[in-house]
Amino acid sequence: MGGKKKLSLKQMERMQAKKDEEEKKKKEKAAAPREKKPSGVVPPNPKDGKILSEIKKMHVLTPYSVASRFNIRISAAKDFLEQLEEDGVVQLVSGNHDIKIYKTLD
Repeated sequence: MGGKKKLSLKQMERMQAKKDEEEKKKKEKAAAPREKKPSGVVPPNPKDGKILSEIKKMHVLTPYSVASRFNIRISAAKDFLEQLEEDGVVQLVSGNHDIKIYKTLD
C-alpha cells in the first residue's frame, strides 16, 4: 500500500556520489578558517594624506562604511567623522541620533 518506494541501483549510486561531494566540500571549507582581527579602537590620523584620499574616494560616508574600510570600531568611526567635520573635510548631509550621513567636500 503506502510507504516509500525502493530506489533503483542507479539512483542510490547518484545519491551516494552527491553525498560524498558535499562531505568533501565541507572538509575543504573547514580546513581554511578565516582569521578574525579585532577591530581597532584608535581612529586613523585625520591629517594623513593617504587617509584623506581614501575618504575622498567614498561617495557617502557613514560610521559603518568608515569602520569597515579602516577596520576600526563604529564608535571610533563616529568620532573620526566628527573630527573630519570640524576640520572641514566632510559635511553633514543628514542624520538623527542613531546614524549620521556625511559627504566629502571637493
